[in-house]
Amino acid sequence: MTRNALSAALIALACLLVPFGALAAWASYGLADTGRYVTAMAPLATDPAVREAVAHTVGDGIVRETGAEAPMRPFVHDAVRSFTGTDAFRTAWDSGNRAVHDAVLRAVRDGGEGEVRVDLAPVAAEVKARLAADNMPLASRIPVEHTEVAVLPADELDRLRRGFHVLEIAGFWLPVAAAVLAVAGIAVAACRRRAVTATALGTALGGAFLALAVALGRRLTLADLPEDVHRPAAGAVYDALTATLRTVSWLLVAVGLAVALGTWLLTRRRQPSVSASRP
Repeated sequence: MTRNALSAALIALACLLVPFGALAAWASYGLADTGRYVTAMAPLATDPAVREAVAHTVGDGIVRETGAEAPMRPFVHDAVRSFTGTDAFRTAWDSGNRAVHDAVLRAVRDGGEGEVRVDLAPVAAEVKARLAADNMPLASRIPVEHTEVAVLPADELDRLRRGFHVLEIAGFWLPVAAAVLAVAGIAVAACRRRAVTATALGTALGGAFLALAVALGRRLTLADLPEDVHRPAAGAVYDALTATLRTVSWLLVAVGLAVALGTWLLTRRRQPSVSASRP
C-alpha cells in the first residue's frame, strides 16, 4: 500500500510538471533563440493580415515623417502595400525581426539599463530604395539615418530580465524533474504496467491542458490589446510564435494515448495465456 501511494504521488507530480516543463522549455529554447524566432516569424511576411497591418503602420509613419498632404495618403499606403509583396520586403522583415530580437536579448542578458531601442535604418533604407524604384514622389524624403525605435520600456526591462533567468533554469530542470519523477514512480510501483498506463494517461492529460492553455492565452492576449492594434495580424503573430508549443502539446497527447493503449492491449493479450495455464 505504501509503495502504491508513493508511486501515485510521484507520477501525479511528474504529470503536473509536464505542461509547465514544455512551456518553460519552449520559452527558453524557442523564443530566446534568435534564429528560431526569425524562422518562426518569416512566414508572416506573406500573411495578408500582417501585410495589411504593416502597410497601415509604415504608411502612416511615412506620411507623418514627410508631412505629406491628405490626398497623398492613399498613394503612400498603396505603395507600401505593393512593397509588402516583394522579396525585398521579406528580406527587410527578417532583418527587422532579427534586429529587434537581438536588441532585446542583449539587454536582458547583459544587464543594460534604460529602454531598449533598435536602429532600423537598414530596413528603412531598403524600403526607401524600393519606393524610389517605383517612382514614389515622397521616397527621397523618407528619413533613414538614426531610425531608432523603442521596443521595450525601461520599467519593463528589469521584470523581463528576472523572468528570463527563471525561464533559463526552469526550461532545463522542469522537464528533467518530470522525467525523473515519472521513472521513480514507475520503479517503486507494485504493478509497473499499471503505473506506466497512469503515467501515459497523465502525460496525455498534461498535453491537452497545455493545448487548452495556448488557446485560452490567444483569446486573452487579443482581448487585452489596445483598440488601435490590428487584431488579425496580432493573432497571426501569436499563432506563429506558439506553433511549436501547439505541436508539442498534441504530440504529448498522441504519445501518451498510444503508450496507454499499447499497455492495455499487451495486458489483454497476456490474460488468456495466464488463464489457460491455470489447472
